[in-house]
Amino acid sequence: MAVSVTAALLIIGDEILTGRTKDKNIGYIAEYLTGIGVDLREVRVVPDVEEEIVAAVNDLRGRYTYLFTTGGIGPTHDDITADCIAKAFGVGIDHDPRAVAMLRERYSPDELNEARLRMARIPDGASLIENPISKAPGFRIGNVFVMAGVPSIMQAMLDNIAPNLEAGARMIIETIEAEGLAEGIYAEGLSRIASSFPSVSIGSYPSFSTSGFRNQIVVRGKDPKAVAEAAAAVRDHLALLKGDGAPL
Repeated sequence: MAVSVTAALLIIGDEILTGRTKDKNIGYIAEYLTGIGVDLREVRVVPDVEEEIVAAVNDLRGRYTYLFTTGGIGPTHDDITADCIAKAFGVGIDHDPRAVAMLRERYSPDELNEARLRMARIPDGASLIENPISKAPGFRIGNVFVMAGVPSIMQAMLDNIAPNLEAGARMIIETIEAEGLAEGIYAEGLSRIASSFPSVSIGSYPSFSTSGFRNQIVVRGKDPKAVAEAAAAVRDHLALLKGDGAPL
């Protein structure tokens, strides 16, 4: 049986908490990690405040296989993620010659000012995460992966990270349409089914669109047999409620 590989995501930035910037990374990272067999268990958002970043990093890296962070590694004064990671690990931080060389691929000597050189400050002992878009790298130290907040750059970094991640069993997902049935009608039976399959997660998700009301029941798990049996039980339950199935 494959071991469970877990992860947390720490989103860093005042702009997320104030609503000025709408996060576009959570859904992408969650789907990406699920696809490679890593369970994203927690997402946390913190402001650009050193003590809060350090506390969150130390808490989350100790509880999950991996911690991914986004944001706060740019050239401005409020980009303090690298310093906070160094403090969390109790290591020094300085301009990394490897990171400086990467920045020189993009910027001329006149353009590579002190502000841009901030993006080459890397905690001691960290390995770099290449950034093919704007060259300023992310980095990994211990089980913590530090990435940019800009979605296109984050996605490129994640592609570079993925081959080096330990993967667990992949999540199996079955989606069942509860056509013409409201949640209140099938909820009691769905709860019974969920209790009968403790290794499986069963969720009900209503939605509204221009075409009308829609309910979907999603069955998730890592045991193919359990997922298939739970999904079959859900389908039987819905069929019974519609009047075209036998009792459970």
